[in-house]
Amino acid sequence: MESENVIPAMSKRPHPGSQGGGGTLAALLAAAHREKRAYAGDAERPLGSYLALMGAYGTLTAGLSAAVWRLDRPLPDPSWSDVALLAVASHKLSRLIAKDPVTSPLRAPFTRFKGTSGEAELAEEVRGQGPRKAIGELITCPFCLGLWTATGFVFGLVLAPRPTRLLAAMFTSLTGADALQFAYAKLQQASTG
Repeated sequence: MESENVIPAMSKRPHPGSQGGGGTLAALLAAAHREKRAYAGDAERPLGSYLALMGAYGTLTAGLSAAVWRLDRPLPDPSWSDVALLAVASHKLSRLIAKDPVTSPLRAPFTRFKGTSGEAELAEEVRGQGPRKAIGELITCPFCLGLWTATGFVFGLVLAPRPTRLLAAMFTSLTGADALQFAYAKLQQASTG
């Protein structure tokens, strides 16, 4: 019986340093901070910055969805050829952003050059903390960027199908050209080796 009276009495007291109902927010923030420490241990894991990136992605997707709705665009029924075209294009665009030497100025504020990791690809180390680290992790990871590039291509297919297919065909052709370059290099090695 006594415990029933304690909880309501405690909930009426404002959190120290808060104005009225702000105690709930402070308690939530403290709990989130404890969870972050428990999750990360000694590693620097910018969970708040990851949440911000997820929020940016959600906002972008919601905005594009609103544009589709406002323009009353019908949703296409993608063919297997569209899916394959966009998959290869998303793969290539993600690798270009994350690994290509020419796009390194975009990554430079968030990374440190470490060397090469393959033909025409760089190895870079993410630097910084908080948002800088989170953005660095996103833009150096082709797998992470894949969601963003695929989303762009899919909404492009809805909002501007012909230019999107043309752009996707360019990236898909580039992927094919890369495969041929690797095959040619292997043939050269085999003939001289």
